[in-house]
Amino acid sequence: MATRSRIAVYSGTFDPFTLGHEDVVRRAAGLFDELIIGVAVAHHKKTLFSLDARISQVQAETQAMANVRVLPFDGLIMDFCAAQDAVAVVRGIRNVTDFDYEAQMAAMNRKLRPQVETVFLLPDAPLQCISSTLVREISKLGGDIGQMVGPRVAAALAGAHAAGALKGP
Repeated sequence: MATRSRIAVYSGTFDPFTLGHEDVVRRAAGLFDELIIGVAVAHHKKTLFSLDARISQVQAETQAMANVRVLPFDGLIMDFCAAQDAVAVVRGIRNVTDFDYEAQMAAMNRKLRPQVETVFLLPDAPLQCISSTLVREISKLGGDIGQMVGPRVAAALAGAHAAGALKGP
């Protein structure tokens, strides 16, 4: 009897993709046969990077992980999980605030699709303080983000801020 692949989805806007995200991906990829990183269209957020740029960044940072795929998604994460035949959704949590929000989302997702489990993963301790929002702000103000994102993402951030400075207010 053939066994079904254990597919999980790790979703987010990844604006930008941080070393904390990468750590969660690495951990999740070790737990499942396949990990799909769902890059959200994010209509509700004003992102610094376009959807295509965010997908490219995530692909570049995860290309060495053989069982990881990167796909765009729009709409409910549980609908995306169903379309991908996923058995789990992975969520990274850094602190109690994240946990409170993610626990509520997990309960709601269970109502929508009870057969999909939510798995919480903590990034490595030195990475738990990193958030995409803070990385964007530190980068915009000229701070060193080398310990928060990969070199390609750091270069993309520098380019985005330089382009923004050229445009003016």
